[in-house]
Amino acid sequence: MGLVADNYPLDAPSAYPAAEIARAWQRERPGTPTDSIEIVTPLWRLAKLFADDRRRVLSDAGVDPATLDLLSVLRRAGTPYELSTRELARRTLVTAGAISQRVARAEDSGLVTRRAADDGSRAVVVTLTAAGHDLIERTVDQVLTRESELVASLSPTARARLAAQLQELLDEVARVARQPSLRR
Repeated sequence: MGLVADNYPLDAPSAYPAAEIARAWQRERPGTPTDSIEIVTPLWRLAKLFADDRRRVLSDAGVDPATLDLLSVLRRAGTPYELSTRELARRTLVTAGAISQRVARAEDSGLVTRRAADDGSRAVVVTLTAAGHDLIERTVDQVLTRESELVASLSPTARARLAAQLQELLDEVARVARQPSLRR
């Protein structure tokens, strides 16, 4: 039997409540730690829902996620909206090869230019063009407005509290994930 390709864990969010999943594992595998299920499962589901929604917004705007990422980093850099490819790779958390491909596509579309650094090094500097600036200005408003709509059910206080808790969890998971598992 061949393997079925899927996008687990981001295939399709299940309506099955995480608490029921945890209880089922507790029943079927007593002693197996299930305390993470009611946190991790909703996070996976939220990630899927946010990613799908963002893809729809970007598709409607005519922008792919990789191009949005590149243009966003350049725009947030401030005037003159330029960074080295090395700095772009650092800020986007992708490889130098991926940045090179993204820059080439954006350059072909007239959204960025690239040139050798003025300091005589082998560095390449990428600059947002007027067309790239216009596109990111339109797109970022659409994306952030939509994401604001998606979290509108939370009060400003709840948003701030959740943002702080998520950052705390992210920092700790990043720290622990770099260490070997204690259970092998």
